[in-house]
Amino acid sequence: MKKDKTILPGFISVFFLSCAIISSGCAKREIKNANSQGENIICFGDSITFGYGVLPSESYPLALAKMVVLPVINTGIDGDTSTEALRRLDTDVLSRSPRMVIIEFGGNDFLRKVPFEKTVSNIREMVERIQAGGAMVAVADISAGLLMKEYHAPYKKIAFEKGAIFIPSVMAGIITNPQMKSDFFHPNCNGYKLIAKV
Repeated sequence: MKKDKTILPGFISVFFLSCAIISSGCAKREIKNANSQGENIICFGDSITFGYGVLPSESYPLALAKMVVLPVINTGIDGDTSTEALRRLDTDVLSRSPRMVIIEFGGNDFLRKVPFEKTVSNIREMVERIQAGGAMVAVADISAGLLMKEYHAPYKKIAFEKGAIFIPSVMAGIITNPQMKSDFFHPNCNGYKLIAKV
C-alpha cells in the first residue's frame, strides 16, 4: 500500500490542516509552493539542527522524523554561519528533492559577529532560492526573550513577505530551563523534542 504523504504532527500540521493558509491579523496569506512535489523535509541549520550535545538519534530532525510520514534529512552543521550555509545550499538542500526546508541560522552569526544586515540578507536569499526550486520554506526564529531579539522582526518580515512559514522563538522554554539544556545554550534530548513539537 502506498503511504499517504501528508505531513501531520508538530508545527507543520498547523499549516497543512488549514490548507496551507496562515492568518495574519484579519488578512490571510497562502504559503508559497504548498503543492510542492518534493520528497523530503530538509532541516537546514547550525548546531541546533545538527544536534550538538546529544546523540545523533536525539536531534530535533530525528524527533521530527518520528512524527511525520515524509523522510526527514538533517543537514545541520555545528558552527555554521548563514554565509557558510549559502555555499552549500545547492548540494545539501536543493539537490535532495525538498518538499519543505526548515531554515535555522543566526546563533553563530551572532557569536562570530557577522554583520546583522548580512545575516538577514543571507536568510532572504536562502528563502528565495529554495522557493525558486519549488519547495516550501519555514524560517525558524532563534531569538529567546532578550537573547538575539533583533533577529525576530526581520525573520518574521522575510517569512511573511515571501510566503514562507514563520516559526517563532524555537528556543523558548529551553534557554532559561537547565533541565532542557546540555550546556549554556544547546538543548538536551528533551529540549530537542520540544523544538520538534513547536
